Amino acid sequence: MKCLLAALNAKYIHSNPGIYSLKAYAMGRLEQDSACLKREISVELGEYTINNQMGDILKDIYLRKPDIIGFSCYIWNITWVMELVRDLPSVLPEAEIWLGGPEVSYDAADILEREPNVTGIMMGEGEETFLEVLKHYAEGRRDFFTIDGVACRNEKREVVSRPLKKAADMSAIPFPYEDLHDFEHKIVYYESSRGCPFSCSYCLSSLDKSVRFRNLELVKRELDFFLEHRVPQVKFVDRTFNCSKKHTMEVWRHITEHDNGVTNFHFEISADLLDEEELELMAQMRPGLIQLEIGVQSTNPDTIREIRRKTDLNRLKSVVERIHGFGNIHCHLDLIAGLPYEGYESFRNSFNEVYGMKPDQLQLGFLKVLKGSYMAENAEAYGLVYSAKPPYEVLGTKWLDYESLLKLKGVEEMVEVYENSGQFTVTMKELVKEFDTPFDLFSELAEYYEAHTLTGVSHSRMARYEILDGFVAEHIPDKLELYRRLMVYDLYLRENLKSRPDFAEDQTPFKEKIREFFAKEAVNHRYLREGYEDFEARQLIKMAHLEVFGGKTAVLFDYRQRDPLSYNAAAFVIDEFFH
Repeated sequence: MKCLLAALNAKYIHSNPGIYSLKAYAMGRLEQDSACLKREISVELGEYTINNQMGDILKDIYLRKPDIIGFSCYIWNITWVMELVRDLPSVLPEAEIWLGGPEVSYDAADILEREPNVTGIMMGEGEETFLEVLKHYAEGRRDFFTIDGVACRNEKREVVSRPLKKAADMSAIPFPYEDLHDFEHKIVYYESSRGCPFSCSYCLSSLDKSVRFRNLELVKRELDFFLEHRVPQVKFVDRTFNCSKKHTMEVWRHITEHDNGVTNFHFEISADLLDEEELELMAQMRPGLIQLEIGVQSTNPDTIREIRRKTDLNRLKSVVERIHGFGNIHCHLDLIAGLPYEGYESFRNSFNEVYGMKPDQLQLGFLKVLKGSYMAENAEAYGLVYSAKPPYEVLGTKWLDYESLLKLKGVEEMVEVYENSGQFTVTMKELVKEFDTPFDLFSELAEYYEAHTLTGVSHSRMARYEILDGFVAEHIPDKLELYRRLMVYDLYLRENLKSRPDFAEDQTPFKEKIREFFAKEAVNHRYLREGYEDFEARQLIKMAHLEVFGGKTAVLFDYRQRDPLSYNAAAFVIDEFFH
């Protein structure tokens, strides 16, 4: 009997740790319980994306000929999953379909009433439940309605929901990665704890306050596996990684002491919980060893109180400033639009405060009203309206109407393009000074896009620069030449361009001097040192770039020496170029 666990990820670079964990736990336990049972069941994994053609996914599942199909369900993939659920019986009429995951755990009974093709739903944490379901199949039993954590139909075809299982022992779950062949171009996810000690009203993690940690010796051995295999990035999915100082320090000390110079570890943390000892350890880390995602969500005290967050904003600001000062950690700060008591002006203030903390990325998200959350229960009191379909995104509140939300959507796009992309670092640092606040800059950019019918179009990188050129020409015409130089500087920081923008300065008058510079570098290696020793001048010209700005400042861009956080090239002003 073959079971296929299927995941529809948002992007190709993502993976689904849940299905790997289910397989590892079930097959390990079946082997312990009975070799006979294990022979009866095989478990395969299938990972797809929501960008795949549904017909292609349907074809792949069909060709695998599974007897049981289990789908991992989230707000961002449930629409596509249900499409497959409705089509699969046409091509695999004997296959039985199971669902699991956060998007189907809260209202499992309702889903079963609506979806006759679904055999059952595994609610909550799935490892032990999945094992028991497989045992029932191996033994030829159909009484799934006796299994805790399962919603299904009984012998009378009535929908029955059993209570959730007791939370799993984290240390009893096997390490899901036997090898990393299938993760060569993907983010590897890792889980060292489950649950969250906090009670944020928009989050389902708040329903499980029983934080459970994986044994630290196990964690260290598993992290060594990633380090030995030189995995580019390991993303911890722990909801608040640093809720236990002991756990945090042990993990951070281990990866610092065993750093391979390549692997980056991503953690979602609460910054205001960090103490001096943790900060001192962070200051010693290799640039790029860790990156942090910090949820601020709002700086409005009424909002923070209403969503039941326990955030010391002054402490958070102080800690983020310290981390920024270390110069070795990529820091990502989050805001959520659509929260209670947060109107347009209030959000503008929150945005400006968080932007002032100088994050490497500022993630502007929009409230998702999750089934079963405190926010959903209080939707009427907040005047909260939201999309009827996943991902249940906010459409308006008492404090923020739909028109204002649309404006914030425009701001979000501009932040992604001109701030978070890292492609306009120098330009934006200067441009933001031309406006009353950072928010006003991005708001004006969004209005410019709307006015020139530029929204909803997939623009090339060069086109984004040309659009920004037009924006500056319209808003700050007297400084247009300055910003054109800054944009060219940003362009060459990222790559040695094969073609130049129309607004770039003509370099023809300096061609001979540029050749002379690289001829000297091929001999002296004053600037281009490590990795350039065996190359001639004509080769160096292709490997690096020298740009003259305003006819008086020469800058050399070295693409072999890059900032480990921004990935920008090293840049040197060549003072002797004109002498």
